[in-house]
Amino acid sequence: MKKHSIMNYTLWGYFERMVYMKTEIYHIDGMSCAACSSAVERVTRKLDGVESSDVNLTTNKMTIVYDESKVSQNMIEEKVKKAGFSASVIQENQAAKEQEEKEFEEQENRLQAVRTRVITAICFAVPLLYISMGHMLPFTLPLSRFLSMDQNPLNYALAQLILTIPVLICGRKFYIVGLRSLFKGNPNMDSLVAIGTGSAFFYSLYMTFTIPSNHMGAHHLYYESAAVVVTLVMLGKYMESRSKGKTSEAIRKLMELAPDTAILYEDGVEREVPTETVRPGQRILIKPGSRIPLDGVVRSGSSTVDESMLTGESIPVEKQEGDTLIGGSMNYNGAMELEITRTGGDTTLSKIIKLIEDAQGKKAPISKLADRVAGYFVPAVMGIALVAALFWWIFGGKELSFVLTIFVAVLVIACPCALGLATPTAIMVGTGVGASHGILIKSGEALEIAHKVNAVVLDKTGTITEGKPKVTDVLVIDSGTDEQEILKLAGSCEQMSEHPLGEAIVEAARVKTELIRPSEFQSITGAGITAVVDGKKAAIGNQKLLEQLSISVGDQTLEKARQMANQGKTPMFVAVDGSLRGIICVADTIKESSVEAVDEIRRLGIQVYMLTGDNRRTAEYIGKQAHIDEVIAEVLPGDKADVISRLQNEGKTVMMVGDGINDAPALVQADVGTAIGSGSDIALESGDVVLMKSDLRDVYRAIRLSNQTIRNIKQNLFWAFFYNSLGIPVAAGVLYLFGGPLLNPMLAGFAMSLSSVCVVSNALRLKTIKL
Repeated sequence: MKKHSIMNYTLWGYFERMVYMKTEIYHIDGMSCAACSSAVERVTRKLDGVESSDVNLTTNKMTIVYDESKVSQNMIEEKVKKAGFSASVIQENQAAKEQEEKEFEEQENRLQAVRTRVITAICFAVPLLYISMGHMLPFTLPLSRFLSMDQNPLNYALAQLILTIPVLICGRKFYIVGLRSLFKGNPNMDSLVAIGTGSAFFYSLYMTFTIPSNHMGAHHLYYESAAVVVTLVMLGKYMESRSKGKTSEAIRKLMELAPDTAILYEDGVEREVPTETVRPGQRILIKPGSRIPLDGVVRSGSSTVDESMLTGESIPVEKQEGDTLIGGSMNYNGAMELEITRTGGDTTLSKIIKLIEDAQGKKAPISKLADRVAGYFVPAVMGIALVAALFWWIFGGKELSFVLTIFVAVLVIACPCALGLATPTAIMVGTGVGASHGILIKSGEALEIAHKVNAVVLDKTGTITEGKPKVTDVLVIDSGTDEQEILKLAGSCEQMSEHPLGEAIVEAARVKTELIRPSEFQSITGAGITAVVDGKKAAIGNQKLLEQLSISVGDQTLEKARQMANQGKTPMFVAVDGSLRGIICVADTIKESSVEAVDEIRRLGIQVYMLTGDNRRTAEYIGKQAHIDEVIAEVLPGDKADVISRLQNEGKTVMMVGDGINDAPALVQADVGTAIGSGSDIALESGDVVLMKSDLRDVYRAIRLSNQTIRNIKQNLFWAFFYNSLGIPVAAGVLYLFGGPLLNPMLAGFAMSLSSVCVVSNALRLKTIKL
């Protein structure tokens, strides 16, 4: 009784979770570094009822899962606001093309505004540098006596002040966001820049007021440090934003595929209408050279269609009546009438875009390290800057200007921008590269785990093999006939049959000859068919059919049939007027690419298994042909997940590759479930990776992409950690202690900006890899 109660309680808890748990995506404004994203995650996760909260710095989006009975949208938005940022929920109906286009447009406008501010800042910073640093060069730069430091120190200081103010106005975001975040207890990169440059500016302002009574005050001005650091950080952020924009090109290109209008065909009349007004069941015309707006089925006409942007398959596909068309693909030379089956967010293109967006929004486990570090990094840096400054002031006996240089340099060089960008940029580029090759990776976690895979389990039917029967052999028994005549007779008879083996014979016969309509057709359950073709009584079936019709079969012929059966082929005997004429063998043939794909996977040091419900004899033959390491046969669909679990218990990281339907339990159980299925609904929903081309070689490409992406992330993280670890001691004056140089705040600002640009540029290198 107690056990029963516990079970009911568990089921009720599960039911409550299904009812109340909600997943939402928010757009976060005001973030500038990893410390910002870490702060947003930290405050939202503290809400009672929030299960998970992940913020992507690159896309400025937060994915949050919470209990609706405990948490509301207002609570989430208010919590983010108190942390110093703003949040707005992205509605599902907004996540379509219009919303994305609006976001891209806003991004471009923001980028243009930043560009204008950067140019303005540079225009003031250059003459400021000329005035303040010109006299320090080995050669003399011409400068009016009116602005001379020695002859008119007050004018010299005021000129710098006048030139600095516009630069600080252009960079006011650092002060507004940075100080607000600092006061709210979530200091970020902007806080470091604001405190550092603000200290330099106000110290210089104070020294400017002392110049009338003490001309030496002109020697202790740091206006150029404040202005140039702000300018360089702004320039770095602009270049970073431009580079980040390039990481979203995969989504942008996919969105541009679907045309805005469609030609509706009703009652024999054509009219152009907006694509969003078309509904399932309506028919549209697809003209030569136009893009297909929505998913549908061809009802008349035929053409060649380029689906490369969606499936990665470069060879155009022939389409005719009854075939499915994917919205966004390009029609070449023929006209077709298309009946719409999916619109809006249900189209294959929309689902692909959502999959890529979701993948770019989900964090890989490796990114959690950077997030944890960034959350504590900024406060630690502030502490280091303060300690270093006090050390030089108290124990080093240095004057305030020297101390200020140390303080500003430490704050500026330690900005953790590179740290925050290391993982998301690489994941965005990696998933984009995969999408362009027809490999859809649903999450950063799947992308990371794939590089650890050491066992790949392949389903047989539809994965290693074509998934439908084909004629493989035609054996002629009677010397009075030939292969073409046997195919003609069998194909003509099988036209009336709906059996898959019969359809394979009809398809093969039509390639070689013209078929004749049969008469007196009869289907004999479990044996075969009989019919009259061109006055001849034909029979096609198994040995049981021949026995029923008293048709003799020689021992040699039976032996040949058994040999074919041992190779996984189904022999179909063809008899005419009571005499055996030949044998047609039908089998599910191996895809042309399967052997090459298995060899490529094995070269990576990965063990390859084949998992199938077929009998062992057939499975062993297919496995040997495909160079499989181990064949696991006669497994029921429900037991496939147990096989995956057994391999995992042996310490293997398993990738399961199947068609996404009967293999669903195994796909879920595997460390990386890979669905192969030409973009069908089931394939898009099941598995962590979707191979749009149904090409087994894409398994190798997906693993290779994972290897390259994780390698890129590790490079980024190493350089980000290494850069900060090396830069902070130098800025704190460690080298100066031993007679080395002191790091100028301007050089610190330049180095900090350069590090972020380098990390993003390194991530963009992934676009050049050949899979």
